[in-house]
Amino acid sequence: MISFIKEKISAWDKLKAETRPIFIYGMGDGALKIMSVFREKGITLSGIFASDDFVRGHSFQGYRVHKLSEIEEMVDDFVIVLAFAAGYQSIVDKITELAEKHTLYVPDVPVAGNGLFTYEYCVENAGKIQQVYDMLYDDYSRRVYANIINFKISGDISYLASVTTPKSEIYKEIIKPHLNETYIDLGAYNGDTIQEVLEFTRGIYTGIYALEPDRKNFKKLTKFVDGMPHVFTFNAAAWCVDTELPFSSKAGRQSAICANSDTMVQARSVDSILAKRSATLIKMDVEGFEREAIWGAANTIARYSPRLMIALYHRNEDIFDIPLLIKTINPEYKLYIRHQLYIPAWETNLYATL
Repeated sequence: MISFIKEKISAWDKLKAETRPIFIYGMGDGALKIMSVFREKGITLSGIFASDDFVRGHSFQGYRVHKLSEIEEMVDDFVIVLAFAAGYQSIVDKITELAEKHTLYVPDVPVAGNGLFTYEYCVENAGKIQQVYDMLYDDYSRRVYANIINFKISGDISYLASVTTPKSEIYKEIIKPHLNETYIDLGAYNGDTIQEVLEFTRGIYTGIYALEPDRKNFKKLTKFVDGMPHVFTFNAAAWCVDTELPFSSKAGRQSAICANSDTMVQARSVDSILAKRSATLIKMDVEGFEREAIWGAANTIARYSPRLMIALYHRNEDIFDIPLLIKTINPEYKLYIRHQLYIPAWETNLYATL
């Protein structure tokens, strides 16, 4: 088996074997997904808690929501399962401190798609996982890759802390934005990544094409770019062809293509939008449909070799399928993987350059 995979027992199996009370920390979609796996695997849930400042007589899925301080007073020794995402240093620090006091797991549940990322899943996909590891360009990418996989199996946040890279460092050392960028932003949200890129180019660029399917986010995006020359915005999803797709609008960044929705949204391919014009930099963060977006940009990627920034964390298979796909379309790329500050392993991205 793959030598860099150290974790053989999944967080779920460890929780199944626990004799101490298990409490989920957090409410919302993440908690619902975790509770579903608990039921499937017969893991006993003792209760739900939230940070003391957020508890106001809440209940969630039939459980009274406790304060952390209440749990600590009631139970001497218990296990915490984190059920929300943390992307700010203050929250990550708080979770890290909690993990020093109590046994804490952050079990991996996919943002999109089905199944669980376990050691057995890695065994089934060992050939692809090893292939990606071997093709990564630098030792640090291989270390990040190994740690992310071991984290996804074990739910141990120490694997993330040791391979977290500041976003600014990634831009400076890998992406290296320049003054003549034709930037394609797929999943543009409110323009936050456009702003990041322009901070490095001092606001100078050749052109920007931004796709955002959610109407509310698109309004924020158009407001952000208002008055900026050579910026083309599309209230559309990134896809492999030009079409219409069912779409579910959710809060913030979580809107996504959804087969069960009656709402339709326009979908566009990068190759269609550019019509054989070149691009220098493409970002893809499209909530689990990165493969479709990549195929929609395949001609541009093969012909012009734009630098790429692609999310690797929405689906279980992303961590190996997306790098392999990019290398198939353009074998000349050097591939890097970096993880930015986040618990769980969100903001783990592929970077491709010549």
